[in-house]
Amino acid sequence: MNKQLVKNIKSEFKKFFSSEPLMVFAPGRINLIGEHTDYNNGFVLPAAIDKGIVVAIQKCEANITTIIAHDVDERYDFSLNTIQPIANGGWKNYVLGVIGELQKTGKHIENFNLVFGGDIPKGAGLSSSAAIENSVVFAINELFNLGLSKTEMIFVSQKAEHNYVGVKCGIMDQYTSMFGKKNAAILLDCENLEAKPIQINLQQYQLLLINTNVNHNLANSAYNERRVTCENVSKKLGITSLRHAHENQLFNLKNELTELEYQNALFVIQENQRVIDAFNTIKNENISGLGTLLFESHAGLQYQYNVSCTELDFLVEKAKESRVVVGARMMGGGFGGCTINLVETNKLEKFKDQITTKYNQKFNTTCSFYNVKLSEGTTLIS
Repeated sequence: MNKQLVKNIKSEFKKFFSSEPLMVFAPGRINLIGEHTDYNNGFVLPAAIDKGIVVAIQKCEANITTIIAHDVDERYDFSLNTIQPIANGGWKNYVLGVIGELQKTGKHIENFNLVFGGDIPKGAGLSSSAAIENSVVFAINELFNLGLSKTEMIFVSQKAEHNYVGVKCGIMDQYTSMFGKKNAAILLDCENLEAKPIQINLQQYQLLLINTNVNHNLANSAYNERRVTCENVSKKLGITSLRHAHENQLFNLKNELTELEYQNALFVIQENQRVIDAFNTIKNENISGLGTLLFESHAGLQYQYNVSCTELDFLVEKAKESRVVVGARMMGGGFGGCTINLVETNKLEKFKDQITTKYNQKFNTTCSFYNVKLSEGTTLIS
C-alpha cells in the first residue's frame, strides 16, 4: 500500500469536507494464469497486489452525496433518490453502480462525502474497476453498519459492473481484490467460490509487468462477444458452462460449430487444465514448469481466443527469446494492457533495458515496467 497515496487522499478529504474520514484500501490484481475462464465458471490463479484504490468517506448533513475523483480532479454531486447509469459516465458509473446495487438489497444508505484515488496504472489490466467497486462497497458497508459479508459485497461489485458499466465480467477480479493474501496466489473455483491460497516461492525469479501502453478499444465489446460465444457452445453441449466440457465432447460437436466457436471453446477447456497444472507446479516449486504454462496460455489467447494484439505478441516473443525469462503471457481482457513475466532477479534491469530499446524501435513508442508484490485484500486503513 502506498503510504503517500493514503496521506494525499486523507488530506484532500479534510480540505474539502473538514471532517475525519474512515479510510479503506482495495488492491488491484494480477492473474498468473486462467484468462477468460472465470465467466465460464472455471478456474483462475490470481493474486492481489500492492497497488490499488484508497477511499476516504464520511457521513454528511447535506441533502446530496459528493464524490471526488482525486486522480482526474473531478467532482460529482448527486441525489441518492435518482441513481441510474450515466451515458459515457466513466468512473461515475462504477460508484453509482455500487450504490444502486446496494439500494436493491434494501439496505438504507444516507448521504455521504467520498474521495478516492489510486496508483494502478490506467489501462494496464490490473483491475482498477474491481478495486474501485470493492473500496466503495466496503467503505459504505463500514460507514453505515450494513452488515454485509465480504462475499455479499463482491457480488454487489460484480452487479455494478454488469448493470451500470455494461461489462459482463466474471467474479475473479472482485474476489481477488477482496480476499487477497500476502505473498500468495489463490486457486479460485469460479463456480462455487472455493479458494485455495498458495504461498509462492519464485526462487531466483520475480514478477515483472510490462505495459504496452496501448488500448485498441476492443476489449469490452470483444469480452462480451466471447462470453456469448462460450454460452452458446455450452448450450449446444447440453451443459451449464464450459467448466464441465471435455475436449472429446467438443470435438464430437465440431461439425455444428464455426471454427471460431470451436477454437474459443477449446481454449477455455485447455486453459482450465493449465490453471490446475500451474497450481501444482507452484506447490512443487517448479518455476520453469510454471513459465512453460504461461507461454502456452499466451499462444492460446493469441491464436485460439483471438484477444491479443501486435504489441502484446511482440513482448511475449522477445521474452521467449531471452535466456533470463522462463515464462510470459498477456494478462487481462486483451487488445492492450500488460504482459506478466517471470524474470531472473539479478538480470532484471538488463532485460528491461533491452525490451525498452526493442519496443521503441518496433513501435516508435515506450513501454512501462511495474514490479509488484502480492498483497492482502480489501481492508480498513487504521
